[in-house]
Amino acid sequence: MHLRSCCQRNRKTNQMTANDMNQEPNVTVGIMNASQIEFVLNGSYSCDGSTIAERHTACIESGKIMLDGKPLGSEAILSPTDNGNCSFDLLGVVIGINFHWERKEDQRFKGSLKLICENGRVTVINVLPVEDYLQSVISSEMSATSSLELLKAHAVISRSWLLAQICKKEKLADEEFHADETGCDEIIKWYDREEHKHFDVCADDHCQRYQGITRESTATVKLAIEATRGQVLMYDGELCDARFSKCCGGVFEEFENCWEPVHHNYLEACRDAEDENNFPDLTKEENAADWIMSSPQAFCNTSDKSVLKQVLNNYDQETNDFYRWKVEYTQSELSQLILKRTGIDFGHIIDLRPVARGTSGRLYKLKIVGEKRTLTIGKELEIRRALSPSHLYSSAFIVEKHDIANGIPQKFVLRGAGWGHGVGLCQIGAAVMGEKGYSYKQILLHYFKGATITKLYDKQEKPHTYEE
Repeated sequence: MHLRSCCQRNRKTNQMTANDMNQEPNVTVGIMNASQIEFVLNGSYSCDGSTIAERHTACIESGKIMLDGKPLGSEAILSPTDNGNCSFDLLGVVIGINFHWERKEDQRFKGSLKLICENGRVTVINVLPVEDYLQSVISSEMSATSSLELLKAHAVISRSWLLAQICKKEKLADEEFHADETGCDEIIKWYDREEHKHFDVCADDHCQRYQGITRESTATVKLAIEATRGQVLMYDGELCDARFSKCCGGVFEEFENCWEPVHHNYLEACRDAEDENNFPDLTKEENAADWIMSSPQAFCNTSDKSVLKQVLNNYDQETNDFYRWKVEYTQSELSQLILKRTGIDFGHIIDLRPVARGTSGRLYKLKIVGEKRTLTIGKELEIRRALSPSHLYSSAFIVEKHDIANGIPQKFVLRGAGWGHGVGLCQIGAAVMGEKGYSYKQILLHYFKGATITKLYDKQEKPHTYEE
């Protein structure tokens, strides 16, 4: 069963109740797109009426999939003949696309392998049950050695986010999508579902990290998935768009400051601490500057390596500073960087001026003042992209200008807070909460206010709801 059928029942409202699903759906995951792909079948697969195994190459010729030189049409599906004993290896998968840890690696997957022709290249899609997908996501997004309660919490939010995105995709399938509010003096963009037309989600950080069974899974991961099987976060009868990031920096951001201008009551500003309401108004510049320049107590304010290892995989651990961080640029470095990243020649950069901050102190509008032109950019990811060769850790930063000569700073220092967009669950904060003895339900309801934990599907005939 695919989620499509249950989404269409409530297409006008995008509401999905627990009664809409009683069995586990499949998910389609976009893994990679290349002019040519190589893969190894570990076991027997059926394809176009034949049974095949071992190593193969696929490319595109005249709009058709060519498998080892044999034309298969505009798409091909390779299905395992024995799900329990079959897997396939994809060679040279790029992970961390456009981030500082970008690299290639070989990855192994369960489920079916789907190949489609997309813009003259081969797109590789993995088709598999949601719970199998989640077992990989939990081990890919976090360490498989994480605490059980943290893994349970992440299983629920990953499942909730996935099913909410598929429902959203179905609801908006026939609508024109605009991810910008661009005018003459500003470019405001956000990045979400618009890039994926032929599959539900991608395998990289744009959606949720999914690296098949490449990352070692453990008995604890399997237990976390099974213990929360079918459980999702819901609010007022709707699936929660359960976002998460590495480190909020002390206070949660609100959804509309990062993506489309829609407010979700369960994603509200709170402090990542036991005293949730004790924090300043970080939308005000003076308060944001004081907050970012200090190191206030929060669950995610930790240097405990044993805790961080639970959340940060090997390449994430290459980043040492995330709760508070600093980046420095010379005038030449910054002006050339902004030109390269935006395609706009500002000349010398005179100022980077905060225009609008969200509830965590993250900028969602920033004015770039140059000798040649001035432009306001946003939202948070666009700002992070413009001011880094990959991405800034977050858009919660203040700007220091140094060595000013003839009105032009020769050096810029950005001092910032947090890692990622800061909306929803803070992975490092949640890891600390797990170590402190909080249950997965308490962790979830700390980050998603007023939500309920609902079981959509299981072996049982009727779903039921958990509430704290």
